[in-house]
Amino acid sequence: MTRRVLKLRDVEERTGKKKSSIYAAIRQGTFPAPISLGGRACGWLDSDIENWFDERVRASRVGQE
Repeated sequence: MTRRVLKLRDVEERTGKKKSSIYAAIRQGTFPAPISLGGRACGWLDSDIENWFDERVRASRVGQE
């Protein structure tokens, strides 16, 4: 399994969310937290973002079946 780490700019582009919305959602527990890459650097696992998308899709389709 290949793991890819996304920087904030990539997460913003993929989700359509801006930095402030991302960090607000992290505080609320509704968005995956970044992982430390050492020093002040951090990033998000691509798989965490994909899982977040999958959860959003499932939540949006509840009751549509």
